[in-house]
Amino acid sequence: MVDTWVVVTASVAYLALLFAIAHYGDRRAASGRSIISNGYIYALSIAVYATSWTYYGSVGSAATGGIAWLPIYLGPMVVVALWWVVLRKIIRICKRDRITSLADFVSARYGKSRMLGGLVTVVAVVGLVPYIALQLKAISTTFAIVRGPDATASSTAGVPVLEDTALYAAVALAAFTIVFGTRHLDATERHEGMVAAIAFESLVKLVAFLAVGAWVTWGLFDGFPDIVAQASEQPELEELLTLGSTTGYGSFFWLMTLSMLAFLLLPRQWQVTVVENVDENHLRTAAWLFPVYLVLINLFVLPIALGGLLVFGEGNVDADTFVLALPMAEDLPVLALVVFLGGLSAATGMVIVETIALATMVSNSLVMPLLLRRRGPLRGPHDLGRLVLLVRRITIVALLLLGFIYFRVATDAMGLVQIGLISFAAVAQFAPAVLLGLYWKAATRNGAMAGLLAGVATWAYTLLLPSFSDSGWLPSSIPEEGPFGIELLAPHALLGLDGMDPVGHAMFWSMLANIGFLVAVSLTGRPGPVEQVQAAVFVDALHRPPVPGSDTALRRGSATVGALTGLLERFVGPTGVRRALASYDAAGADTAPSSPADAALIHHVETLLAGAVGSASARALVSSVTSEEPLGIHEVMEILDEASQVRAYSRALEGQSRELKRTTAELRAANDQLRELDRLKDDFVSTVTHELRTPLTSIRAFSEILLDNPDLDVEERRGFLQPLVEETERLTRLINQVLDLARLEAGAAEWEVRPVDIATVVAASTTSTEQLRRERGVTLEVDVPEDLPLVSADLDRVVQVMVNLLGNAVKFADPAQGRVRVTAARHGDEVRIDVQDNGSGVPDEDLAVIFDKFRQGGDTHRDRPAGTGLGLPISREIIDHLGGRLWAEQHTGHGATFSFTLPVAETENP
Repeated sequence: MVDTWVVVTASVAYLALLFAIAHYGDRRAASGRSIISNGYIYALSIAVYATSWTYYGSVGSAATGGIAWLPIYLGPMVVVALWWVVLRKIIRICKRDRITSLADFVSARYGKSRMLGGLVTVVAVVGLVPYIALQLKAISTTFAIVRGPDATASSTAGVPVLEDTALYAAVALAAFTIVFGTRHLDATERHEGMVAAIAFESLVKLVAFLAVGAWVTWGLFDGFPDIVAQASEQPELEELLTLGSTTGYGSFFWLMTLSMLAFLLLPRQWQVTVVENVDENHLRTAAWLFPVYLVLINLFVLPIALGGLLVFGEGNVDADTFVLALPMAEDLPVLALVVFLGGLSAATGMVIVETIALATMVSNSLVMPLLLRRRGPLRGPHDLGRLVLLVRRITIVALLLLGFIYFRVATDAMGLVQIGLISFAAVAQFAPAVLLGLYWKAATRNGAMAGLLAGVATWAYTLLLPSFSDSGWLPSSIPEEGPFGIELLAPHALLGLDGMDPVGHAMFWSMLANIGFLVAVSLTGRPGPVEQVQAAVFVDALHRPPVPGSDTALRRGSATVGALTGLLERFVGPTGVRRALASYDAAGADTAPSSPADAALIHHVETLLAGAVGSASARALVSSVTSEEPLGIHEVMEILDEASQVRAYSRALEGQSRELKRTTAELRAANDQLRELDRLKDDFVSTVTHELRTPLTSIRAFSEILLDNPDLDVEERRGFLQPLVEETERLTRLINQVLDLARLEAGAAEWEVRPVDIATVVAASTTSTEQLRRERGVTLEVDVPEDLPLVSADLDRVVQVMVNLLGNAVKFADPAQGRVRVTAARHGDEVRIDVQDNGSGVPDEDLAVIFDKFRQGGDTHRDRPAGTGLGLPISREIIDHLGGRLWAEQHTGHGATFSFTLPVAETENP
């Protein structure tokens, strides 16, 4: 055990350190030298997500459900990957419109609706009071363990109120939050000192958890393998190491979805990620650092859970307390005190930020609208800024008091994770209104209201109500059997849907109701003018800059500069008014108190007030000092006409933009084609030059030999003259083929198309290649049916094609037992001729290029076949002109087949 005075002294000293850090942060901010304008501090402040649920409850969850704790941390990692798309958009909207809370955001999106903002606030308070109670429970329980003689004692039941540690923790946290969260009213609602303290707490809880995890793994046991080996010897512990044995895939999915939504929409997360954001580029740092933090703080969860079960056995000690109970049981007071302070950090960080965020929501979306409706505080020279701060301070105290009461009444029957999931599911009900509102302009205020009411009602019935049964407030049979024994209404098996875990079941029905009502009501209704403007501003936030005061055109009124500055002064004081006028771009505008204010100044003042009291209340406050005038029908028509002209002009610009893009694409394609043609021309000239140079070089060499040696005998002279003749023939053949191909491609060749007998073509071509076959020792097989119809072709050209194909087949046939086969057959309105050899075949990589000019099969560097490389291109040009097709099929190791088709002559068609 640790002496009580040591625990109290350490706790007080730790809280005093937090005070010092927060004070230093505020002082640096006041001097213009912010210490939180740093991506690393920003990422650490976001780690307020890791509360006592993470610190203690994850181990408890792992001890009962194996890896069931993982989805709660995998979900945020997925959300982080989408930050640059989703959160950056939210941050940009909030900075531009001075939105300082989740309720203000929803209210502003749906036409600055006070009713919707109030509903979001009520749901947040109801849903998060249990979460605050969870933190107080963790502080009270662990304080009892660390100072008590029995390390396994985790219940605080029966402890008098005035002796309950949670009460004094609540008082200390209320004082800290009031001092550093409600010191002054600011249009930005940033609390730099608090953020610095939260970032420090994130480091403390991480270091403490890693310390106890390392001790359990390598001090209490002999590393990870040892823990796993000992756990594997017990079947009930071995099940904790696999997915599916203790946690179903459906449960895994819903827990992950729930954590994704909660991470984005928890008021404390909204406060640190959105409101306290100094630079949206800090998201880049947080996008990798925060997932690393989550991995580290969860690294030893399973080893501690298994270690606790191995040491204490199952059911003897509350698994939520293993983190602290293990060092206490092993009589390690220093480590136990460090672990306690880490848990204190996890709990206090959450409570501080959550109560600040909720207090802002309550004052902006509940209290201020009620005061404005009564209009009492608006009369007389009241300092409304102090009134707002007073409301927030009272709200902080009230929230902590409610959390303490809930802790005393209801939490003994539930674990930390169960309480946390109830709160997560409540916050998840904001997701449809927020996310659809960001990307769907047709979402309306009535739709959001209906969806939120339906979702919250379903959540309360399927998840919150059963928790009352667990606490003994309601009969324990209700969750499974339903009220009055009506099983179809059973909260855990609504309408007969059973087989799901309670959280997944509640999420399914609540999301179905929420999204269904939001979409249905939005599609059947019409948004108001302000809703339409706000929808466009929110949905297009990343694509186009907003027009300042765009919604002021929808109301007509007048106000003096003095009236507006006087209103603003009652909230932010004279200094704040001077800063506001200095930040307002009033070039050429008259800012004398008696001068009429233009629409831009009205909008500027409203935006500044929105940061202090919320967008809905700011709109109402500005309306209270402007003399509203109804719009006449003529003015309405003018506004509509201007809007129509703008839309028409916008559509015209879009059309011109599309046409320009299409023309640009066509020009780019034409340019690419010209470049390709130019490249082909260069390649052709280069290749022809090379092919001409080769025989010319040989002719010159042999000629020089004959010229230099006139006394050569006849046989030697014949030996040099024969290559001269062959190279001259090759040169002549090359020139003729180049000219022939040029005429074919230019369409200048002469054609004599008439009915032709394929047998005549085959006979003529085989005769022309007979000498070549004899030299190579190649046998020829011909299979041409006698009843084959005539084809429409040019006899000489087709014979030219056949001679080329037969010559190639003979050249590439098997050198030892060469065999070439020619077949012909009718296929519909065509006759197909195949020339097949038994050589090595055509490699796959050559099939696509052998019909290109000067391209030949085989290794042209080592064993270049005789020929020019123009035979196949000429053959394809001929066959294409005659209306047929020419192609090759390879049979690697079994030869190749070159085939072409020709149309049947019209006289042969039936």
